[in-house]
Amino acid sequence: MSFVDKYIMPFANKLGNNRHLLAIRDALVGMIAITMIGSLSVLLTNLGQVPGIGKYYQNLMVSLFGERWNTLGSDIWWGTLAFMTIFAVFGIAHKLAKSYGDDGFEAMLVAAASFFVLIPQVANVSITPEGGEAVSGSMWGVISWNYFNATALFTGIIVAIVATEIFVRLAKVKYLVIKLPEGVPPAVSRSFAKLIPGMTTIFVIGLFGLLLRKFISDGAYLNDWINKVLVTPLTGAVDTMPFAILVVLLVHGFWILGLHGPNILGGITTPLMTKLGQENVNMYAQGVKDLGEYNVLAGSFLDAFVYLGGSGATLGLIIAMFIAGRKRNKQILALGTPPGIFQINEPILFGLPIVLNPIWFIPFILGPIIMTVVAYLSISLGLVHPVVADIPWVTPAIVGGLLATGGHISGAVLAAVNLVISVLIYLPFVIAVGRIEARKAKENTSTESTVN
Repeated sequence: MSFVDKYIMPFANKLGNNRHLLAIRDALVGMIAITMIGSLSVLLTNLGQVPGIGKYYQNLMVSLFGERWNTLGSDIWWGTLAFMTIFAVFGIAHKLAKSYGDDGFEAMLVAAASFFVLIPQVANVSITPEGGEAVSGSMWGVISWNYFNATALFTGIIVAIVATEIFVRLAKVKYLVIKLPEGVPPAVSRSFAKLIPGMTTIFVIGLFGLLLRKFISDGAYLNDWINKVLVTPLTGAVDTMPFAILVVLLVHGFWILGLHGPNILGGITTPLMTKLGQENVNMYAQGVKDLGEYNVLAGSFLDAFVYLGGSGATLGLIIAMFIAGRKRNKQILALGTPPGIFQINEPILFGLPIVLNPIWFIPFILGPIIMTVVAYLSISLGLVHPVVADIPWVTPAIVGGLLATGGHISGAVLAAVNLVISVLIYLPFVIAVGRIEARKAKENTSTESTVN
């Protein structure tokens, strides 16, 4: 415990309180309504592809809304997931600026303008006139949607943080602040006060983009260059079993110490898995049939197949206690079961407790690691459909597996198998704890009798 207090706790607290990681995490969490309705629209549009029920579902929707019923889902997807990076830039800049005491409004707009400065104004297009041959060439004012969706999420995060840092620091330089007379409306006065910092920030970002294309990226814009040298290799490393195991190990290691593992690592893992998840959603929306094309460790993978009942798969612990320790854990089960069904497990983590309790270290960490391996192998081998929809983290176990895989029963089966695995891992420890408590109670009774 001395080692933990001296070396691990300070590092974990520092990482968890980093303003940049907090801004990323809070912004992406704040976008939950956008990502959820976007994923739901893709799910509803593509349920017609699910074997067995797909044909009946499609016939029902056609009979209710007509042949073009699926345009609603396409429209919602276009207005939400197709512009995810833009929403992230606004949200991260706003949250980060507020952490410095700024109101965040001007910083949000400046960051968005800085992002647009760094995307190309010309796109290669191909047009096929009716009855003619295809004509290809460059067209000004046409921007690929890949610069707005999750493909550009890393670029958006970097630009939002850098632009906001420059703007906030310049706004604190009193020589750059324009002060208007007292009679000027406050909104106008605030805007002019940050006029020079805002203009300077956008100019600096634009100059950086020009120098990057001239001297470093061989004419490539920032997002394309980042994808080439950073994101593609990093994403390739993310979608691997070792990385999945590492994330699960760190998350539960922090929890054992009483620290919220998902929140501490969320600023790092959320953008990576969100990007892979949105790639799956986009491929599913385009009707890609080859399961090998999809990412495995993507989107809601952990929520659907590993965090069953919350971190540590504590729904398995609850079931194990119902089986072998119901009488002595009545209060914990009464408090922990209802929220545990919806993936909320703080009553179990701190009430049992699991936190800083060495008896529960092994099953709490070992169970999720085994479940991660089983889930990863099941999807990578084609036994289970990949994750193609974003689900709320509070979605109950098994139901989450069904929805995350686009309504495929294989997802529900995998979640059920992992739930059984968690129960089997926790059960021996529940029995062992019962025996330990019974032995202690017997020793206490013997001691009291001797004293009397």
